[in-house]
Amino acid sequence: MMDSTIIQMGLLLTVFIGASLLHGISGIGFTLIATTALASIYPLPYAIVLVIFPSLLLNALTWLIGGKRSIWQNFSHYSRRYWLLAVTSLLGSLLGAQLLLWVNSAYILLVLAAVIACYVLSTLWGKAIALPNTQPVLIAVGLIAGIIGGATNAMSAMLMMYLLSATDDKNTIAKVGNMCYFLGKLAQVIILREPIMAMSSSEWQMIALISGLSIVASLVGMRVHHYLPQARFRQLILFIVAILGVRIGWQGITALLL
Repeated sequence: MMDSTIIQMGLLLTVFIGASLLHGISGIGFTLIATTALASIYPLPYAIVLVIFPSLLLNALTWLIGGKRSIWQNFSHYSRRYWLLAVTSLLGSLLGAQLLLWVNSAYILLVLAAVIACYVLSTLWGKAIALPNTQPVLIAVGLIAGIIGGATNAMSAMLMMYLLSATDDKNTIAKVGNMCYFLGKLAQVIILREPIMAMSSSEWQMIALISGLSIVASLVGMRVHHYLPQARFRQLILFIVAILGVRIGWQGITALLL
């Protein structure tokens, strides 16, 4: 029993530290990678609950810290310019998180696998899918990305399609993306408050530990991202995510067939 607990903790730490390093290096990716890895081990709703609080901290860190602006300037600048995207993604996330309580998780696993497949294939294609930079598209993207993010934690794939058409500034893409991810996590906290409050003290201690280590790993990633061959690193992560996506899709299919 003790050996299985140690193995489980070691696996969790490996997942969160690895995802946090990538997030620090690239500014995105923590939530998708951590959720994809954990969903291949735990039930999806439980995996999402585990990821919520480390994600909140990392998303806030990436959104508000760094660049040429202060914390308050980052908050006011991106909130003012992208408030409609933020609001629609928040509303979509509220609905998406509710789906976790309404819908068979097997269907949500299949949606997550499909989103990952689109993300991987578009990246391998070498040309990101861009959407028109118009207000109707912005509203639609915010709502759809929020629903996907609230239910599966895979908001980034859809959101990046719009942000890449709205700006060429990688710093803006990372900060606006993390602002929307942060609001999506708040939506999940609101909707999933009962399973969150039902967690044991040992689970809260575990979340506190992985949250602290995730922040440290993310800061390390921010420090070393200039010195790493990011293209090769992202290819490795893409390969891992693709394998996990296949496994999750298979889980969803087999769950429906049972």
